[in-house]
Amino acid sequence: MRNRLLFLGVVLTLPVIGTSAPPAQAIVGGTESAHAYSFMGSFQPSFPAPPRSDGHGCGVEVLAPQWVLTASHCAGKNPTGAKAGVPRGWKVRIGSLDTTSGGEVAEVDHYYRLANYQDGLWGQDLALMHLKTPVKAKPIRVASRTPEENTPVRMLGWGMTCAEMKPECFPTRLREADTVVQPLSVCPSASPSGELCVGSRDGSVSATNMDSGGPALVREGDDWALAGVVSTDGGAGAPALYTDVTKHAGWINGIISGTDVPPDDQIPNVEGAVGLSGCAGSVVRTPASQQDDPALLLTNGHCVEGQRPAPGAALVDQPADRQVQIADRQGYPQATARADRLLYATMTGTDAALYRLDKTYGQLEAEGAKVFRLATSPVRANDALSLAFTSRRFACTAEAVVPQLREGGYEQQDAIRYASSKDCAPWQGTSGSALLAEDGTTVVGIHNTHNVAGEPCTDDNPCEIGQDGGVTSVQGRAYGQQVHMIAGCVGDRSEVDLALPGCALTGATPRS
Repeated sequence: MRNRLLFLGVVLTLPVIGTSAPPAQAIVGGTESAHAYSFMGSFQPSFPAPPRSDGHGCGVEVLAPQWVLTASHCAGKNPTGAKAGVPRGWKVRIGSLDTTSGGEVAEVDHYYRLANYQDGLWGQDLALMHLKTPVKAKPIRVASRTPEENTPVRMLGWGMTCAEMKPECFPTRLREADTVVQPLSVCPSASPSGELCVGSRDGSVSATNMDSGGPALVREGDDWALAGVVSTDGGAGAPALYTDVTKHAGWINGIISGTDVPPDDQIPNVEGAVGLSGCAGSVVRTPASQQDDPALLLTNGHCVEGQRPAPGAALVDQPADRQVQIADRQGYPQATARADRLLYATMTGTDAALYRLDKTYGQLEAEGAKVFRLATSPVRANDALSLAFTSRRFACTAEAVVPQLREGGYEQQDAIRYASSKDCAPWQGTSGSALLAEDGTTVVGIHNTHNVAGEPCTDDNPCEIGQDGGVTSVQGRAYGQQVHMIAGCVGDRSEVDLALPGCALTGATPRS
């Protein structure tokens, strides 16, 4: 699967669509622009914030006084991945050579994506963003037709000038390069239905990371026209791939003119979810927790940073340093804390980890953050569950409680198997999501795995072990883990004490 590298450089908890690899170098073969382009702009979202001090994430082009065009995956950095809606903290700087000063700055108050990750972005990686106030910049028009092979093209952008995420790799001055449209065969991963292969054949002149959304310009008469916007890399040593804007002129004109405007997506309530770099989590309190106790973050044992707990063992009281952003109803950060200690983690018996935060329950609640209650009773078959991920809530039902679940070298007891349905189909990356009771406030379990390939008992392919030793492995089956035993192992001041009477977590040695 192709890597979509030319984006903000910020990883969210969206569905995994490819593997990571180093981006290409620079607007390769480019030079600093000698003059500004009125229609060219820098997209600078405050959430998620790009990993550079100038705030630049993607390029945009002004198509009308209150409309700019960029790549869909740039506008896809909203918390829930919605195709259309109202963003928060997005702005553009238009008509300046520099990302930090000059030009016009406008707030983005609406966006419309042609496609999202689930639709497939190839050939339709476009998004329109509406500006709260008009800009005076002269717009650029969409090219009248798809440029033919060997058509001269100019590329613009503020993409990285080296592969490392370092300040010296982030140019604040606009760069440009002149190149040509290549045959699609030069970009092995190109989609023939709507992409352009732009750059030198060997990739020595090409777009790069954070050039996404930037333009491929062609001459029509005495003016520049927009033929494409940067989407992704075209393969190792190949030019970049641009979405052919000309093929979507109808969609663009329908929105800008107001004659065919898509409705906003309905945003699910994801209050309280925490994104953890490929996993999720939730802030929980036990029945005995006090307002001045340090808050606890619950996630999977396999979601800890560094070395995972070994089979049959647990990690106890270890240093940690993880940023924790607790989502509001729309997925934007309501409160922020740091996990400063890994109190406990195991993948045996259950798959769970508890982090201590640097804020108390009282402090988080004063900031309006959602704090969940930790259940003390197990999930039973037929219980209704809500799987609380960072971008949506899955409506699940506990189809069965599985006495023994095996995956790789790990075994868990009384795992929760979900009934198969279109409303309960978690993907890789949803691990650690809380399983909520019908009250929406009590965490009764934690999602941890699903069978990807149908293999028996291997990594990413959990299997059920029957009382007779028989193995059942069904592709697509998803499972969560019980958490009712955790509260009995948490003592004063949110400390995990495996010696407490009744503590039954892996590693427990209750005092007699």
